[in-house]
Order: sequence, then structure tokens, then C-alpha cells
Amino acid sequence: MALTNREKRIRVKRRVRKNIFGTTAKPRLSVYRSNKEIYAQLVDDNAGKTLAYASSREKEVAAEKGTKTEISTIVGKRLAEKAKAAGIETVVFDRNGFIYHGRIKALADGAREGGLKF
Repeated sequence: MALTNREKRIRVKRRVRKNIFGTTAKPRLSVYRSNKEIYAQLVDDNAGKTLAYASSREKEVAAEKGTKTEISTIVGKRLAEKAKAAGIETVVFDRNGFIYHGRIKALADGAREGGLKF
């Protein structure tokens, strides 16, 4: 039987997560993309805690006008600002099984513009 797109993504996610691990000094930047929104968070896998997060549902971001790709760039910049405030400069990027293209790439580029190092 053929796999659905969701099942394929979850398979890729498991394969990638074997090698990606976030620490307090270098947390994992995890990205989730739905049809309408995009979410990103910095995760410390040792403690199992979220250190910072940003999404397109926040009031400041939701007030912005633009395409979903442009909003993704704004979310990346906001996450970088929050990371700087928390004292985080370097991260490990976890695309969560999504293809590094479009909104995922826009968010990563926005985070880089904001000052995060991957």
C-alpha cells in the first residue's frame, strides 16, 4: 500500500531526529507548518523544555499583511529576537520532516537575518 504524505513526512522526521539533538547551549529549532499557520520553537531536549517560541498566530504577526511565505520570514525574525533575549545564539535546525523549501526555508532565512547561527 502506498503511504500518505503525512506518513511519509513522519518517516522522514523519525530518520532525521535520530541525528538531531538540542541542548541548553545549542537548542533544536523545531518547525511545524500547517496549511494556514507556521510555528517554530527552540527546544532543550536534555530538559524536555521549550526555551522560546514564535508562530504566525501571535497578535503582532497576525496583524501583518503579506503572503504565507512573507509571514514565515517574520516569524523567523521574531523567534531570533526571543532567542537573543534568552541568550541563545546558535541552534540546530529541525525541519520536522518537511522539505527545506518555501515557507520552511523562509522561516530559516528570517531566523538567520535575526542573528541566529545554524
